[in-house]
Amino acid sequence: MGEPWPVPDALAYLAGSWRAERSVRDLASGDEGAFSGTTVFGPLEDTGPARGLLHHEAGTFVWRGVPRPAERTLRFLPGSAPGTADVRFADGRPFHDLDLTCGHHVADHPCSADLYRGEFTVRDADHWRSVWRVRGPAKDLVLTTDYARER
Repeated sequence: MGEPWPVPDALAYLAGSWRAERSVRDLASGDEGAFSGTTVFGPLEDTGPARGLLHHEAGTFVWRGVPRPAERTLRFLPGSAPGTADVRFADGRPFHDLDLTCGHHVADHPCSADLYRGEFTVRDADHWRSVWRVRGPAKDLVLTTDYARER
């Protein structure tokens, strides 16, 4: 995949529309699924483009051969350090921090008895990847998403 590509400003880099292709593997059962869709990072209505981005993902998720529509919304706010982001769920609850200034970042999100560990790698100006490893009493998952900028 090459060396990570440093990003001086995560919000400026992410702004726009991205093609998202995700593989989902359940390591316990061996089941595999896939998501294909679009992720749009647009300005938050209540803050304007300089104060954050609204992340909206929509597409089709196929699990055990059954396709379903899928979507999610997150809020990407300016982080505590220049160029970083504070990622929140749509309702404002904290999710994780994001610092792409070195082109690579690892973030943890404890959720009940589960731990979500996200690894974010910028490949170049138009491609980045996230890998979420989810472990807990009832979960053992790997979710890998490749993003390609849409022009």
